[in-house]
Amino acid sequence: MKIFCGRANPTTGAMEWLEEDENYDYHQEIARSRYADMLHDKDRNTKYYQGIRAAVSRVKERGEKAIVLDIGTGTGLLSMMAASAGADFCYAIEVFRPMANAAVKIVEKNGFSDKIKVINKHSTEVTVGPDGDMQCRANILVTELFDTELIGEGALPTYEHAHKYLVQEGCEAVPHRATVYVQLVESKRMWSWNKLFPVHVEAEDGEKIIVSPLEMDNCPGVPSVCDIQLNQMPLSDFTILTDVVTMFSVDFSKPVRSASTYYRVELEPVKSGKAQIVLSWWDIDMDPSGMINCTMAPYWVKSTSAFQWRDHWMQCVYFLPNEEPVLQGEKVYLTACRDEYSLWYKLQKDRGDEENKVDVRVESPVCRCQAHLLWNRPRFGELNDQNRTCQYIKSLMKVLKTDSVCLCISDGSLLPVLAHYLGAKQFFKANNLQDKIKIIEARPELLTSSHLEDRKISVLVGEPFFTTSLLPWHNLYFWYARTAVVGHLTSNVTVLPQSASLHMMVVEFQDLWRIRSLCGTCEGFDVQTMDDMIKNSLNFRESKEAEPHHLWEYPCKSLSDPQEVLTFDFRKTVPQHCLSTEGSVNLLRKGNSHGAVLWMEYHLVADISVSTGLMQISNEKGNCEWNPHCKQAVYFFSSVIESETLLDLPSAVTYAINFDTKTGEIAMDFKL
Repeated sequence: MKIFCGRANPTTGAMEWLEEDENYDYHQEIARSRYADMLHDKDRNTKYYQGIRAAVSRVKERGEKAIVLDIGTGTGLLSMMAASAGADFCYAIEVFRPMANAAVKIVEKNGFSDKIKVINKHSTEVTVGPDGDMQCRANILVTELFDTELIGEGALPTYEHAHKYLVQEGCEAVPHRATVYVQLVESKRMWSWNKLFPVHVEAEDGEKIIVSPLEMDNCPGVPSVCDIQLNQMPLSDFTILTDVVTMFSVDFSKPVRSASTYYRVELEPVKSGKAQIVLSWWDIDMDPSGMINCTMAPYWVKSTSAFQWRDHWMQCVYFLPNEEPVLQGEKVYLTACRDEYSLWYKLQKDRGDEENKVDVRVESPVCRCQAHLLWNRPRFGELNDQNRTCQYIKSLMKVLKTDSVCLCISDGSLLPVLAHYLGAKQFFKANNLQDKIKIIEARPELLTSSHLEDRKISVLVGEPFFTTSLLPWHNLYFWYARTAVVGHLTSNVTVLPQSASLHMMVVEFQDLWRIRSLCGTCEGFDVQTMDDMIKNSLNFRESKEAEPHHLWEYPCKSLSDPQEVLTFDFRKTVPQHCLSTEGSVNLLRKGNSHGAVLWMEYHLVADISVSTGLMQISNEKGNCEWNPHCKQAVYFFSSVIESETLLDLPSAVTYAINFDTKTGEIAMDFKL
């Protein structure tokens, strides 16, 4: 059997359906999963084990048999904890078949087959009774159904159903409760991920300002959470306006309601400012007393001694519909609305009618300006990066003449407006100054002379940026588009950027390596079957590919100098032959060679370039600063070389990189 998978084609910039082996989706799920990250989360695992032991003890003290229901068992880890803590029987539910099969093997390998039954179903399909999946209702409910937002993976409806049909009234629950916390802040950096700021352009006839339409300014945006590693956000990037307060709690030992609702809290600002952002995170109490607590609180809220790195649970950034001025000591009221799967916030100056729940609109906000649907959060940040914009303005000033006829090929770009203000005669934008800028809704290969009003293009520009791009080199679609429109260009056309280059560097990650690290044993249980599954799925294809990550969130240090490995000349059309390179990069610092980071640099004009990756190596230790608006490509090495002294260093890492001009994809191989 074959399956069809959607994938962006870097040569056309379009999403295409590709026929794949039936196992492809499964291997993708396993290879890209965060199971390893969870198994390495010592804090999570220890707290779950303590909570499960305590719950089993409480049930036994009542003289009852301990019957456990574990929803979303994954590897079977929590069920094995329960069995080893003395539970009489465990029902472990896992809907993902390959994972359920792995859980059966892991349970058997650890000697718990007589105490644990793995059920490969969705929990809402599980039956109870003499002929059912479960002989009786459970009196201990164990789950790990949470994401960074707490409820985004459907925890609430799952709990609601379990309490109705699968567990006894008054059951023990691990975790016992979850609490969501909020803090109001002002942050130009984070607000720039949600609204378009004015752009200042110094033209020959004075300063021009590009402002966003009123519709965009007043748009409430989209309700989807922005989940990030807040622990990498320096305090200098935001101003705290209120203390941390509890927004709401959910007691998992009692029936849970998933229906839409809202919660409201009173806040007293500790500082005056513009309320723009709600920062939020949660913690879970594994026991009723709250003595066993697992928290996602960021570094400025808790001591660093208790810090546990994790990528499966992070922190949330929510954007208020509009910024609201607040005054120190003057109370305001924050409302959190939620449906089954998501949360959103609004701030009010007055309390409103506390009893009248009809008063608050629980309907999710809808983007009215389309920008929040076209641009993701990092793209907003990129468009608001004045330093980056200045590089494009300087470059355009060097190439534009008063009679220039320009064509821009990029998605949702401000370049046409910049070029117009800088003096271009006419501007055609592929894909309001309506009389000066013409938007052409045609693919580059379908462009005709009539689209261009029988003019030839003298300046072809692009950032380049395309919404379908996942990896840094996918924006090379600009080169293919440039090749497609060659017949519409003047013989001496100026192309901006004139070229691009691919760069790479060997790094040691502070923590990101854990997502690919083998676990072996977890809390004393043998989970090597999971390691083998991940390795097998990586070998299926994924280990030969790089994966995209925002490295500003994942600290690393350079073990080598950055190296340019391939160049792409946009002044010429895409060649028929592949572009290949082989070489080696010397290791200069001691450390663990976890992988290589790759990124693109675009050379706009002779002496102006913009980087999508490394901005600088900030000190002699090799700590890196990355472009925060772009994802860099990370290629994890299949084996890690640990070098404690420079004498131990393998002298170099060798690489072979091949750019297939037919597919637009890059294949790479590294040897330590």
